[in-house]
Amino acid sequence: MVEPEYVRPSWTDFLFSFRGRISRRQYWLHYVLPYLVVMSICAGFDGVLGWQNANGVGVLTSLLSLASIWPGLAVAVKRCHDRDRSGWFILVGLIPIVGGIWLLIELGFLRGTVGANRFGPDPVRHA
Repeated sequence: MVEPEYVRPSWTDFLFSFRGRISRRQYWLHYVLPYLVVMSICAGFDGVLGWQNANGVGVLTSLLSLASIWPGLAVAVKRCHDRDRSGWFILVGLIPIVGGIWLLIELGFLRGTVGANRFGPDPVRHA
C-alpha cells in the first residue's frame, strides 16, 4: 500500500486544528521555543512596567497564558497523534507531578510512529 503524502499544516491548522500529526521538531521549533521566548519577553515587560501582583504574576504573561490554551491543546493533541495515541492522552498531564513529566517525555522526546498511522502520514518521513 502506498503511504499518503504528508501535507505540512498551515500556521492556522498548526495552532488551531486538532487533526493530523506533527513531529518533535515542529513541536519544539514552532511551538515550545517561540512560546518560551515570547513568555520571557512578556514577563520582562511586566516586571519593568510594574504590572506584576504580589505573587509575581503579570498582566501580559496572564494574557499570553490565556491566549495559548487552545493552541497548546491543539499542538499537544497532534503530538499524541504522532505517537499513535488518542488526543485524550493529554489528560495524563492532570496527574500531579508524574503526569506532567510523563507528558513532557511522551510529547517532547519520544519519536512518533514510523510510517502512517490512524491519524495520518509520518511527518518526519516527508520533512
